[in-house]
Amino acid sequence: MKAMKLYERVERIHNELALLNIDAEAPLTVEQLTPFDNYHYFGTEAVDEAIVTLGLKPGMRVLDIGSGIGGPARYIAERSRAHVTALELQPDLDMLAADLTRRCGLADLVEHRCGDILDGLDETYDAIVSFLCFLHVADRPRLLATCRAVLVAGGALYIEDYARRRELTAAEAAALEVKVQCPSLPSAAQYEAQLRTAGFVDIQVEDVTEQWTGFTAGRLEEFLPGGTATSRCTGSTSLTVSTTSTPPSPGCSQLV
Repeated sequence: MKAMKLYERVERIHNELALLNIDAEAPLTVEQLTPFDNYHYFGTEAVDEAIVTLGLKPGMRVLDIGSGIGGPARYIAERSRAHVTALELQPDLDMLAADLTRRCGLADLVEHRCGDILDGLDETYDAIVSFLCFLHVADRPRLLATCRAVLVAGGALYIEDYARRRELTAAEAAALEVKVQCPSLPSAAQYEAQLRTAGFVDIQVEDVTEQWTGFTAGRLEEFLPGGTATSRCTGSTSLTVSTTSTPPSPGCSQLV
């Protein structure tokens, strides 16, 4: 993952905080961190949608897979008061995330773990969230089966990820694999089939390619002062998926 520039200088958040005159050991708030600690599209707006879709509330147990420096985990914990396990593969990200959580006073609600979801977990969870992480995992069937295994009956999975819109050119496939560390890309239909094979039901898929395209174009303009950014879609699409592990019991709300 260090091949991606997004993850090669994780300490840069300290520089961002220093520009705000926040000392290295000073207490923090989630609001101070949110401009810098969400590595996915639309930041906390996307996390709010996950909170609402999953119906997260105090006492629920949530697993965040590929939690980065802990932005979504801290935000979910503060907003919903759910208990969040933030699972991150990269040790330096995990260490930084735990320190930021401590400084936010959220260590009682957010547990940081450095590990690989493919190794499995002993605990079970009411919900799983993952923002732009699954695309990095080559063994998608094993990943989804592991997610299903750690969810309680009626538990729910919320994913933001990529899917293939058409066959990729060799150059596009190479760019995804090398620059994005995305070794394989299923179509939306294939993705849904993989979820069903893993035991998920009530699957809802939303294509957000148009929104993400606009977002990335806007971000590019931020880094090109005075310039004009252009954007075009390539062979990938962006989607959000919400699904439950078993059919909801009578009286339970359907995910929307």
